[in-house]
Amino acid sequence: MQYEILKPGEGPAERAGQCAMAIMAKAPRAGKVKTRLSPPLTLTESAALNICFLRDTAENLASLHGAAGMVCYTPVGDEAAFDGLLPSGFALIGQRGDAFGERLLAAAEDILACGYGAVCLIDSDSPTVPAAAFQAAIAELAREGDRVVLGPSHDGGYYLIGLKRVHAEVFERITWSTASVLEETLERAGEAGIEVVLLPLWYDVDDAATLAVLEGELLEGKAPEFATVPGYAAPHTRGFLLERRVAASV
Repeated sequence: MQYEILKPGEGPAERAGQCAMAIMAKAPRAGKVKTRLSPPLTLTESAALNICFLRDTAENLASLHGAAGMVCYTPVGDEAAFDGLLPSGFALIGQRGDAFGERLLAAAEDILACGYGAVCLIDSDSPTVPAAAFQAAIAELAREGDRVVLGPSHDGGYYLIGLKRVHAEVFERITWSTASVLEETLERAGEAGIEVVLLPLWYDVDDAATLAVLEGELLEGKAPEFATVPGYAAPHTRGFLLERRVAASV
């Protein structure tokens, strides 16, 4: 299955009533994604798990009301890596920029320039984010007035940032890939006088410790200790983890 490639500055008028739900993702190639999970996984297993994360997150987003699902991907030119992984109706839009903050800002600019009324940029490392959290982000961005929506991660970052307008301030002077990302983003928003709405706390899966949390959640029914709402069932991810556990026990 191939997907529409979005172009900034082009789009039907009905997009103004939709919130773009954009997964920020690398093309899922072995050795290029989820490398911090190797070990305990091999690089091939890490890439396969990344595909499961992507499929589960996309299917979760496809179930929402008022949402337009898409993947904001890198590298441009590797669109074929996503063939058959996303639900019908999903679109692709290329990333641009060098540093992580630059890519996030450019993604917000480009997606809003496609005519959407709001955009949420979503990480590809959190396959069990509750659908209710995503739906709450859409609802908050549909309200009158301007605001930024943040989905805080247990590691000090965020799994989602939602905007109705481009606010470069929230992507500037951030120490990316550290435990202070959320705190610094809140500071930038406060300095700019932008209202912030926080979603339920959740977690990224990017190392052996958080992989263990994910296994506990999906295979043993152990909700993360900080969870206040049930997580998404993530069937593709659960199937991968279950198959791996069964193989290890033989």
